[in-house]
Amino acid sequence: MHYTSSTFNFLLFISLPIFFSWGVVVSGQQPPTGRALLEQNADRVVRLPGQPPVSFNQYAGYVTVNETHGRALFYWFFEAVKNSQKKPLLLWLNGGPGCSSIGFGGMEELGPFVVQKDKPKLILNNNAWNKAANLLFLESPVGVGFSYTNTSSDLKQLGDKITAQDAYTFLVRWFTRFPQYKNHEFYISGESYAGHYVPQLAELIYDNNKIISAQNRINFKGFMIGNALLDDETDQTGMIDYAWDHAVISDRVYHNVQTKCNFSDPKSSSACDTALGEYFQVYRLIDMYSLYAPSCVDKSSNSTQRTHMQGSVSPKMFSMHKAWHQKPSGYDPCQSDYTETYLNKPDVQASLHANTTKIPYAWTHCSDVITLWNDAPDSVLPVIKKLVTGGIRVWVFSGDTDGRIPVTATRLSLRKLGLKTVEEWSPWYSKSQVGGWTIKYDGLTFVTVRGAGHQVPTFKPKEALQLVKHFLSNQKLPSVPF
Repeated sequence: MHYTSSTFNFLLFISLPIFFSWGVVVSGQQPPTGRALLEQNADRVVRLPGQPPVSFNQYAGYVTVNETHGRALFYWFFEAVKNSQKKPLLLWLNGGPGCSSIGFGGMEELGPFVVQKDKPKLILNNNAWNKAANLLFLESPVGVGFSYTNTSSDLKQLGDKITAQDAYTFLVRWFTRFPQYKNHEFYISGESYAGHYVPQLAELIYDNNKIISAQNRINFKGFMIGNALLDDETDQTGMIDYAWDHAVISDRVYHNVQTKCNFSDPKSSSACDTALGEYFQVYRLIDMYSLYAPSCVDKSSNSTQRTHMQGSVSPKMFSMHKAWHQKPSGYDPCQSDYTETYLNKPDVQASLHANTTKIPYAWTHCSDVITLWNDAPDSVLPVIKKLVTGGIRVWVFSGDTDGRIPVTATRLSLRKLGLKTVEEWSPWYSKSQVGGWTIKYDGLTFVTVRGAGHQVPTFKPKEALQLVKHFLSNQKLPSVPF
C-alpha cells in the first residue's frame, strides 16, 4: 500500500572529564576506550548557542546505518541529570511518518531545553525526562530532520519495515559507540505514528535477542506509547466518535460518516470522501491535537498555514496527511516556529554536529521529501500481544483532549487484544489532583492523562514525568492523593 505525505577535530582535553567519569567502573559497565572514546568525544556537545549551564553531558551526531547507500541517522543524547551510570536508557521516537523526534519530543515535550520566543536562547525544562533516565532522541527514518541518505531512491522505498531495520542497526552501532550503556535496562517510548515504530522496533530487538549471543543482546525491558496509532479500523472509528461526543461535529456529519464509511475496508468510496471532507473542515478552525488549546495567531507564523486535503482521499490515507502534524505545541501554540528557527541556525547545527553534508533543504518538523510510504500493517495489535505474551513491559497512555488519536480510539483498540482485566478502571493522582484514570490488564497497563492533548509531556509535563518514572520502575501510579 502507498501512503502520501507532503510530508566525527576534537580537542583531547574535552575527553578528560568523560574519561575520568568512568575511572571507577560500575558493576556491569563497559567504560569507553579506544575508538568508542574518540567517537564519543567527537559527538560531545560542549554547549549550544544560548544554552544555560547544565550538570549533565550531551552528545549529538550521526550513525551510519547503511554504508553502501550512505544512509545515516541523526541522534541527540542527554545523560541523566543524576546517577547516569545507574539509570536506564530510554529511546524516544516521534511519528508522522516523517516527523522529527528532536523537534517535537526533544525540544517541545520531554527534552531538557526549550527555545525562547523571539530569542536564540534556551531555557531549562524542569520536567525533562532525563531526570528519570538517560535520554536518546533519534530522527528516523532517513529524510527526517538531519538524517539523510546519499541514495535518493531510498526516499521512495521507505516504510515501516526499513524504518525498524535502520533503527535497530542504529542501536547496535550506537551501543558500540557508547558501551557504558550497553548493559543498562533499555526502554523505548514514543507517540502518534510511533505506535507503529515502537512495537515494531521492540519486536525486532525481541526476536534478535533470541538468536544472537548474550554479549550482543540489547537489555530490552519494555516500551510505552502515547496517543498511538494502533489499528486502522478502531483508530478511525474512535476519531469520529470522539469528535461527535465532544461537540465538534454535528449529528448530520456524524451520521453521514457512520453510514457512508467502512473503516474496516481499505478502499474508500466517493460518498465516504465527501462525508470525511465535512469532518475535516472543523479542524481548519480548532486544533485537533488539543481541542481546548488556542491556535497560533501570529501572522508571521507558519503554524497557521494549515493545508488540508483536497479531492478524493481514502480513509487509510487521511491519517498520513502532513497537515495533521502542523499543530500548536505547548502552552505557546507558536512554539514550533521558535524551534524551527533555532535548529536552522548555522552555529546551532555546528554545535550539534548536524547537517555536515549540507542537506539541500531546511530542517523542518515534518519532512517534505518523504512522499511515499510503502508498507504499514493495518494493525500493530498482534505485535503488541506477542510482546506482552513474551513478558515485555507494555504501557499505553492517552491524553484525553486529543482528537487525532483520541482516548476513545485507544480504548477500542485495546479491547481487541482481549486481555484479562487485573485491576479495574480507577483514578490515579498527581499530588492532590486526579491525574487521569488507569486500568491494568494481564501484561499491559493503560493510563489516561487528564487535560492533555496529543503531546502529553507538553500539556501536562509534571504528570508525564510522574508517568515515565512509574513506568520505568514498574510501579503503580498513586491511587490516593499525596
